[in-house]
Amino acid sequence: MSGKTTSTLDRPATPPSAADRGRSRLGDLSRPIQVDRRISRTRRTNVLLATAAVAIAAALAAAIFVLPVKTLFNQDEQIAERTDQLTQMQVVNEDLRSEVARLRTDDGVREAAREQLGFVEEGEIRQSILDFPPVPTDLPDGWPYSLFEGIVTVRAAAATGAAAPATVPVTVPPTTPVTAPITTVPPPPPATPAP
Repeated sequence: MSGKTTSTLDRPATPPSAADRGRSRLGDLSRPIQVDRRISRTRRTNVLLATAAVAIAAALAAAIFVLPVKTLFNQDEQIAERTDQLTQMQVVNEDLRSEVARLRTDDGVREAAREQLGFVEEGEIRQSILDFPPVPTDLPDGWPYSLFEGIVTVRAAAATGAAAPATVPVTVPPTTPVTAPITTVPPPPPATPAP
């Protein structure tokens, strides 16, 4: 301690008047504040300060009351989504548990070895059957190929589940006139029984 008995607060140069004794330091709101003690001296500045204070208060009220309510509704939707995802994951987990239980049996091990490793038991022969190669669809224009393209179009539509086209364009070659003379052959005589 330095031994000083005075405080570091500045004391007013003039003592407070008798009218100010016993009152709040904020002053009496019913009497006007002296111009030299005001924060701003013009009325326009006061209006701007009041508008800014109201805007700040509105922003704080929105931050405290509006945004949390909005977030609460969003969280309810997210919780519903996560609950649906959880039930789907639980179904998948149950399927996987049953698969693991099946694979722990001797038959399950044998089946997995056949599918994944190509296991063959004694007396069995393993044969690999490959899929047919894709059918070429870039065929020349003309009669036999247009018929084939129509068949491929219908089968491809049936394989994908799409509706088959109502008409398939088929080009048929024009018929050629017969130039050979037509002759008729008389029918053979009826057979007679032998005596």
